[in-house]
Amino acid sequence: MACVMKLLVVVISLSWVPSMQHSSSVLGEPEVPCFFIFGDSLADCGNNNVLNTTAKVNYEPYGIDFPYGPTGRFCNGRTTVDILTELLGFENYIPPFAYANGSAILRGVNYASGGSGIRRETGMTTGTVLSMGKQLKNHRKTIMRIVSMLGKKSLARKYLNKCLYSVGMGSNDYINNYFLPQYYNTSQEYTVEEYAVVLVEQYSRQILRLYEYGAKKVVLGGLGLLGCTPAAIASYGTNGSCSEELNYAAQLFNQQLLSLVDQLNSNLTDAKFVYINNYEIGSANTAALGFTVSDAACCTLNSGGLCEVDTTPCQNRADYVFWDGYHPTEAFNMYSASKSYSSDESADTYPMDVSHLAELEFNPVVAEM
Repeated sequence: MACVMKLLVVVISLSWVPSMQHSSSVLGEPEVPCFFIFGDSLADCGNNNVLNTTAKVNYEPYGIDFPYGPTGRFCNGRTTVDILTELLGFENYIPPFAYANGSAILRGVNYASGGSGIRRETGMTTGTVLSMGKQLKNHRKTIMRIVSMLGKKSLARKYLNKCLYSVGMGSNDYINNYFLPQYYNTSQEYTVEEYAVVLVEQYSRQILRLYEYGAKKVVLGGLGLLGCTPAAIASYGTNGSCSEELNYAAQLFNQQLLSLVDQLNSNLTDAKFVYINNYEIGSANTAALGFTVSDAACCTLNSGGLCEVDTTPCQNRADYVFWDGYHPTEAFNMYSASKSYSSDESADTYPMDVSHLAELEFNPVVAEM
């Protein structure tokens, strides 16, 4: 499967991208032994390929800039977590749970599912997707396989304590739930302020379960500017502008998530949780970064905001912020990944960046998983 292929050597001249050659990769070992990924379409690398859902992109022009073509990534090339995988020094991309097997799972597994969310019903209008709850169940299966490989639960726990965990959820709980009142009743049950609280309360229980499964180093991605995607501008914007309503909802969620990060770091002193401020990162002056198109998709869109099958996308893809109606181009993913991995600005990452999180070591506590 393409997700497991050898990483390409990429030469990058853009000034905002840090060196892809970190000291650990020079030595041949990644900065962490394993990388586990939970999320939605921003991180999915093939899990939805085997599901009965319209939220799948294993067709051209997706993957036009990925070496083996369409793999199920909602992008023209690499996702943000793919680029983080490179920056962390891994030799291979992290495989999707749907195809992960053998000893490859010791390097990590990607559980992300396009269209999914924190709430179980989120994304159901597209068909079957893997909610955060289902992704945690799949992670539990992976843990049992690792226990079997290593021989003891204590050894598995010690190993999992060293891994990095990336979690990015919540976008679909708005765009594929709250803001679709014709299919969901959440907007009738809660004000947008109440919904953010309820959503993060459920999320906190899921994050705590991940911690109980052995996660010590956890990256929690905040929501980006939901109202500024091409699809949101077309559906909710006024006169071609961003939807203030969707952006306000994203900010409310992020405020709750940031408070959760403080709470977790205060209560769980044997672990560290890092908040990635994707809203701030997405608010960058994209023109100054070399992007000339920030409000339109690079490909021809179908009615669902994804690329039409077998159509020819724009040729100048590095000039575009967005690939389709919802998802960034590889070029913008490179920018956001670089800011997440290495940033001296607390506005981008809090209380530290991913590179410093990866360096942390915690004394393992042997407990049942």
